[in-house]
Amino acid sequence: MTLTVNLPNFTIGENAYDEIATYCTPFGNKVAIIGGKKALKASQDRILDAITSTDLEVVDTVWYGENSNLSNIDRIASIESVQEADMLFAVGGGRAIDAVKSAGYKLDKPVFSFPTIASTCAPTSAVCVLYEDNGEMHGVQQIPQPPVHSFADSVVIAEAPTKYLWAGIGDAITKEIESTFSARGRDLSFKDDLGVKIVQGCNDRLIANGKAAMDAAHEHKASPAIDKVLQEIIGTTALTSVLVHNDYNSNLAHALYYGATATESGETHLHGEWTCYGALVLLTMDKQYEARDTLFEFMKSINLSTNLEQLELTTEEDFNKMLNKCMSMDDITVSPYEITREMVISAIQEVEEINK
Repeated sequence: MTLTVNLPNFTIGENAYDEIATYCTPFGNKVAIIGGKKALKASQDRILDAITSTDLEVVDTVWYGENSNLSNIDRIASIESVQEADMLFAVGGGRAIDAVKSAGYKLDKPVFSFPTIASTCAPTSAVCVLYEDNGEMHGVQQIPQPPVHSFADSVVIAEAPTKYLWAGIGDAITKEIESTFSARGRDLSFKDDLGVKIVQGCNDRLIANGKAAMDAAHEHKASPAIDKVLQEIIGTTALTSVLVHNDYNSNLAHALYYGATATESGETHLHGEWTCYGALVLLTMDKQYEARDTLFEFMKSINLSTNLEQLELTTEEDFNKMLNKCMSMDDITVSPYEITREMVISAIQEVEEINK
């Protein structure tokens, strides 16, 4: 039996871009920078300053589009300058980075990620979350390895709108809850066992540093608390993500978010906001009440949504759309027991009650 492990590599801190030469120059010199408009505006000057003393040459700067949808990824991969580049710099949030990761895989080109917000572990994961052109969830693409290296400049991230760090904390919290739940009672492989163990304690650290990180983010100042939270969002959770089989990467929390993409709430509320709410539902369904109550109080302390009214999913029609898609997702198939529609409804109702 042959075992291959490709772990994320990352640099986090105020001078993260200073390490570009160390990790990128071995792959060539032609760079295509691809990202969101706001992300490029926030980070491009810092990236260009960092590479002035290197042999790296930016051959093009490309707007990635608006989503990590299939047609957009095909468009990115068809751009001549992208095809000619030795490496791709993926700049922005989760959808921009996932789109570039997928295009890089299609073109067999090395990808380096430059998160300008910290809303998901996309910068360091080997998973691309893909959407339909209408914004609804399409599916998850597994690629052989994460970006070669990720450069998370905490100054850039601190200057971004605070809602993204807020959602990133929410999304990171789900990893420990979902992976340990999915893997419970199973005979795990070396990689799966290691991945599940790595994430243990992640939530204790997020809860210990989350409020201070958000306070610093509101002042748009880099801080040790932000660095510590970034280490969990794009470090710990990504290590687990690339080690465990996709069966153990997510569960009901993510299925509920994917369900929400069938409604307007999935567009107007961030991924991490929804998945953290989903973690409350999962802990409630699994009767982990002490952990649920600890999470509930933390979410309240940083104003993460704890009920459907805050998530603006209030009609019976939208609730059923969300639930129909949620129950169709593969995320919930590997669980310690069968998750039924009735169990999910009951847990949601119980979460609504504790809000009262």
